[in-house]
Amino acid sequence: MEEYNSGDEALFNADDVSISVKECIDGVIGGTDYNQSKVNQWTAGIVENSLTHLVKQGRPFKYIVNCTIQQKSGAGLHTANSCYWDTATDGSCTVRWENRTMYCVVGVFAVGL
Repeated sequence: MEEYNSGDEALFNADDVSISVKECIDGVIGGTDYNQSKVNQWTAGIVENSLTHLVKQGRPFKYIVNCTIQQKSGAGLHTANSCYWDTATDGSCTVRWENRTMYCVVGVFAVGL
C-alpha cells in the first residue's frame, strides 16, 4: 500500500479538479451537437477519463464521478448533493459545461483515505 504525505497533496483542490474535468469534457464532446444515440458513450467517456486523470495525480482520495448530459430545449434541470463527511479531508465540486445544443454537469466527490 502506498504511503501518502500530509500537506497540500492531502487537500482536495476543487479548482484543479474543475480544470481537469473541463478538459475531459472538451476531449469527449468538444464542439459536437447533441445526439441522443451518443449520450451513453459520451457520459461513459467523460466519467472514465475524469477518473483516470484524478487517479494519476496520486492524491490520497477515493473518487466518485457522475455525469449528466441534457439537450438544450428550454426544460429545467435541477440537481442537489449532500454529504456527511469530514470537511477537513474530503471534498466535492460540480462542473457545468455547455455548448449551443447541450448542457453537461459533472459531479466529483473525493473521500480522503
